[in-house]
Amino acid sequence: MKFSIVIPYKQRLDNIRLCFESLAEQTLDRSRFEVLVGAMEYSPEYVALCREFTDRLTIVSVLSADEWQITKARNLAMRQASGQVTLQLDVDMALPPRFLENLYQKHFAHGQNVCVIGQMIGYDNNNSDVDTVDVRPFSHYREQLAELDAADGVRLDMRMHVDHVIPWAFAWTALIALPTALVREHDLYFDEDFRGYGVEDLEWAHRICATGTPLVMAQDVYGIHLPHTRSIAGNRTTEKLNYRRFVRKWPGAEVELAAAFGDFEANGKVIDFRRELAAVLGADDHGLAVVAGEVGGESVLVIGAVVDAGQTRLPAGLGVRFDAHVRPEVLPIAGLALPFSDQSIDTCYVLPPVARLSDEYRKIILGEADRVAKAVAGPVEEEPHLTA
Repeated sequence: MKFSIVIPYKQRLDNIRLCFESLAEQTLDRSRFEVLVGAMEYSPEYVALCREFTDRLTIVSVLSADEWQITKARNLAMRQASGQVTLQLDVDMALPPRFLENLYQKHFAHGQNVCVIGQMIGYDNNNSDVDTVDVRPFSHYREQLAELDAADGVRLDMRMHVDHVIPWAFAWTALIALPTALVREHDLYFDEDFRGYGVEDLEWAHRICATGTPLVMAQDVYGIHLPHTRSIAGNRTTEKLNYRRFVRKWPGAEVELAAAFGDFEANGKVIDFRRELAAVLGADDHGLAVVAGEVGGESVLVIGAVVDAGQTRLPAGLGVRFDAHVRPEVLPIAGLALPFSDQSIDTCYVLPPVARLSDEYRKIILGEADRVAKAVAGPVEEEPHLTA
């Protein structure tokens, strides 16, 4: 079997019908792919829909009545994969008829070890609240897909027009394919600590990148994004929390830039930010870190400690004598996106290197210090003695 198509699902009956319709019209024989649905509900309506496609698709559904969690839904389905290639496909995507055939022949037929990211045509309709949706028949999308298929090159996804300096910061799981063997070898399942909308796909892509697997944005791989109801405010709330989880798990300049500016903007910032750090610190192999611990039984955060790049040992010259019974935590980040809750730190000290950063970065760091700490001191021009 060539493909295992993984779809996370809950209460999107109109969307999944259209998605199934597009899969049922694939030119690749139905015996060469399976549709694996992680369905977070026990729904007679969903089961009835699957029954409509029994003669056209091989659908395997893993059902759970647990609270909706997209990472868990994906994992429920992914763990059943038997195809050579695992294709992550969101329920709000419709694919052109030759999609699977082309994807295999052009990217996986020779056993290539690659993660292929497809274009999401129309995803710019995801930037505003939607309370109601005009549900259109699949014939409407069939015509759109045929027009795209006849076009001479498709570059309609906004990600096609961005320099991908950070190799994982454009990988959205609505349409991504990679070898199933790679998933199993490196345990590339989704981290279920990420809950709600956003970032779980970037964290997953970060781990794919760490295996040395290239992530490729493909012009010849695309689908149409289907409309659905959404709350932008709700999405942004969970996205913010998930970015903090991301920084906590994989602290570093690229991750905190994505958390501070967004994945798009981070690609345009990372080179400039590294150059600025090198100029401020006087060396390419130095970076900034934040140190969290306790002083006199109170929580203390120090921002702007100078460390060797990526170092997580306690740096010298902090001016803080942390309590010995609690091991201080060193995170190799500048402080643009602190992985701490609002007002969760008693005192935050900001060291002089932060004052030497440009206004843009300095203001964000100081804003984060104010967010997480009840009291903030610094930055000052001389190294302070902060022993309590």
